[in-house]
Amino acid sequence: MTHVTAGREELTGRMGLPLAGAGRILADGADRAGLARMVEPFPMGATFSERLAANPFLMAPMAGVSDAAYRLMARAGGAALAYTEMVSVAGIHYGSQKTWELVEPGAAEPDIAVQLFGSEPEQFREAVAGVVERLGPKLALIDVNMACPVPKVTRKGEGSALLDEPERAADIVRACLAEADVPVTAKIRIGRRPDAVVGPEFARTLEAAGVSAVAVHGRCASQLYHGHSDPAAIADVVRAVGIPVIASGDALGDAACVDLLRATGAAGVFVARGTYGDPWVFGRANERLLGGGPAQPTPELRLAAFKLHVRLLAATHAHLARARSLAGWYLRGLPHASAWRDAAMRCVTLDDYLALSDEVAEDERAVAAGERLP
Repeated sequence: MTHVTAGREELTGRMGLPLAGAGRILADGADRAGLARMVEPFPMGATFSERLAANPFLMAPMAGVSDAAYRLMARAGGAALAYTEMVSVAGIHYGSQKTWELVEPGAAEPDIAVQLFGSEPEQFREAVAGVVERLGPKLALIDVNMACPVPKVTRKGEGSALLDEPERAADIVRACLAEADVPVTAKIRIGRRPDAVVGPEFARTLEAAGVSAVAVHGRCASQLYHGHSDPAAIADVVRAVGIPVIASGDALGDAACVDLLRATGAAGVFVARGTYGDPWVFGRANERLLGGGPAQPTPELRLAAFKLHVRLLAATHAHLARARSLAGWYLRGLPHASAWRDAAMRCVTLDDYLALSDEVAEDERAVAAGERLP
């Protein structure tokens, strides 16, 4: 429910009391969800490689997903760093408040990586100056999106369209570096089309321009998100440059994350869709990397994490409709999951989602006890 107080909207919980900050909510709910109660900053190190060596698994930028609540869950699950969704430098140039909202870190986040996209070097320069000023010590790095394959982005010469314009891409990097007091990195694809794979030479161009690292998605832009990512193509980029490479694509689960790291020789791995309903994937991947055999989250942990995630959405003033997607991800594989997903589509308030979680938990217990059919 909501109350309007002194001209502003104040979110309240079940007892009508003001919600605590996201940090307190995380601390109160993390143990039940099998997550860390405090979020650690991006590891320190003399070089970017050393920082990734301490924890190579990063939460990738995801459009429409990577809000403050999602980033907090990922960091509490063991991600070394979490990224904003891609932010338009043109939106910043024209003073869009909605664009700036994508950049702002939550109060409980120690630091974030901000990913920018566009095509005009001067707009990148302006955007980086503004981001540096606004975020201060909470800005871990600036990343430039040169990978997005969506036509509404590429037809403007942005995202993966920059793979066809290496000199413009280099100018963008140099413009960012002129204003940044943090590392500047870039995310690319291996090429626009299978007959035009340019990953190694494009990465060398960016390295010469001054990027600290490059993330490589092992698909061509023409594939969008279909087919399979190619670890061998990422490995070609790793061998071509002296800077750290972050491997991206098909990191769906802790075993796949470690396999991708080892198959490519990369310094790190971006986890995107593999985080859906699984904030623990980062911690399990680190445990597996060290030779352990991590256990998968129980239904109890998943339901506790769903409740925590929804509370964080409310605490960070995100639209609670986002919890409908979260329900589909966290409840996947549980008894009667399809019916519960349908029920989530009818939820509106925080109380609705919390009550749904309790009903799912009771149903799961009944099925486990043999009182109901699965």
